[in-house]
Amino acid sequence: MAHRARALELTVLALLSGGTLAAPPATAVIGGAPSTYGPWAVRMFVDGVPTCTGTAVAREWVLSASHCFFEQGQAVADSRISFRTGSLDASAGTLTHPVKGGRKGSAEADMMLVKVPPMTVRTARLATEGVRTGQRVRVLGWGATCEGDENACQSRVLKQAELRVVRPDDPRCAGHAGPGTSDFCMEKVSGIPAGGDSGGPVISVAPDGREELLGVFDGSDRESTAEAGEISRQRAWIRGVIG
Repeated sequence: MAHRARALELTVLALLSGGTLAAPPATAVIGGAPSTYGPWAVRMFVDGVPTCTGTAVAREWVLSASHCFFEQGQAVADSRISFRTGSLDASAGTLTHPVKGGRKGSAEADMMLVKVPPMTVRTARLATEGVRTGQRVRVLGWGATCEGDENACQSRVLKQAELRVVRPDDPRCAGHAGPGTSDFCMEKVSGIPAGGDSGGPVISVAPDGREELLGVFDGSDRESTAEAGEISRQRAWIRGVIG
């Protein structure tokens, strides 16, 4: 079994390299597909370098993964962070910055809420119920489209992977998701999220087209499984922060 690589690795590499990213292929995730819809998806940058993905969950709040906001154990300064909103193209859309001191991290999950000036984008609907074994979900992000040097193949366009929720006790996810954690585990159907997709939305799509935010992606093995923090378990915390 391949060593499980957390999505944090790309963030560290990107921040340490300080280089200019090579032009990425216009494909998606690793083996996924370009997305044509994601008005609530947010691209995160540190020092202008693309690092993570997030979700607009309220007019003034972006939800992402907590580990995206730390570098070598130290918090990344608000002044170094920026977001792009309102476009499927990470080089377009509206550039916005965090409100100083407006971060709120969850004590139970790899989730961070970041306050920003009011956005003019559609916000994601928070799930009220937990995920179900066998449920098909979609993970969106602008992360790596290749294996190996993920820093060199960040996607310019929003892309998506299709996955299926597996049992909490699935041995493939031992120690990373399931009982005793705030994460749920998913298996690959088409594509697998990777570095740069951290913090990205895990979405359910009903037959009538209604979508809900089920989770916040926080890691994968780059081959067959991925994990995400479950929104329903953190809904009270989210609502308590954003009002």
